[in-house]
Amino acid sequence: MDRSTDSEVVRAAVDWLEEGAAVILLTVARTWGSAPRRPGALMVIHQDGRFVGSVSGGCVEDDLVQRTLRGEFEQQPPGLVEYGVNTSTAARIGLPCGGRLQLVVEYIDAAPPLRRVLDSMDARQRISRRICLNTGESSLHDAAASDDFEFDDDNLVKVFGPGWRLLIIGAGELTRRVAQLALTLDYAVTICDSRPEYASGWEVDGTEFTTMSPAELIAEFAPDTHCAVLALAHAPVLEDSALDAALKTDAFYIGALGSRKNQHARIGRLQKLGLNGSQLARLHGPVGLDIGSHTPAEIAIAITADLIQARNQRNQQLTRGEAQHG
Repeated sequence: MDRSTDSEVVRAAVDWLEEGAAVILLTVARTWGSAPRRPGALMVIHQDGRFVGSVSGGCVEDDLVQRTLRGEFEQQPPGLVEYGVNTSTAARIGLPCGGRLQLVVEYIDAAPPLRRVLDSMDARQRISRRICLNTGESSLHDAAASDDFEFDDDNLVKVFGPGWRLLIIGAGELTRRVAQLALTLDYAVTICDSRPEYASGWEVDGTEFTTMSPAELIAEFAPDTHCAVLALAHAPVLEDSALDAALKTDAFYIGALGSRKNQHARIGRLQKLGLNGSQLARLHGPVGLDIGSHTPAEIAIAITADLIQARNQRNQQLTRGEAQHG
């Protein structure tokens, strides 16, 4: 089951709607300055004031709950609200840093459309939801892997489902911890381990498990710029061929577990397989941020933190590239 924030918001909305309550769904449409949440972030508010998700650091949520309790959004067509537009507004809701948010607000009283979104997410499928601010209509569409969030003042398109993929070689305790964290970060997680003793004991809901040869799986998986590959088996016989294949793909992150001494030996083996210097430079090893971690839980946090950093740096590079060519 998908444990991402989007899933939590949509699941809460569906549960409340199916209980007979109406909800207010809010989506971050645009941000300026130091706004803490990105476009596409979600929040849903029950008519009694309960809410799931966030669109800022806290004070905006409080104000939106109060406005919902006052009935300001009740039975209104989808529209835009802004926070931090001027000094008085910023001071009132706690945005002294100069951040600015533009939100799309929807009043929803029927569950079936969001139930379809939730079912698609639970099936690890991508689906997009389009809101037309001119007509107030919403519609659902199949979403390709390249589709992303869009807002052009008239239409908001939010893509649901795993936008990122993570392939992990090796199925030990560390992998279990990393997989659980990755699911919360909206990764579709696949575990590869041909060792029977590991395959029979794997139990992490929401992940896929395969006993294919790692190198064959890499070829089938075809890692792209939305994919990361981690070698966590600490077993060269499983990992070297997979890393050899992965380092020739467009995966945005490739990492391998082990000490610096192990990493040096690994580089030597991969050089003998024919990888060049630029390809080997892409390998993160020892994998994860250096935060002094020792336990599987701490190492998993270090690894996922490094994934977050690499993913955000990639997004920033893409954003700068689009700005330069826009």
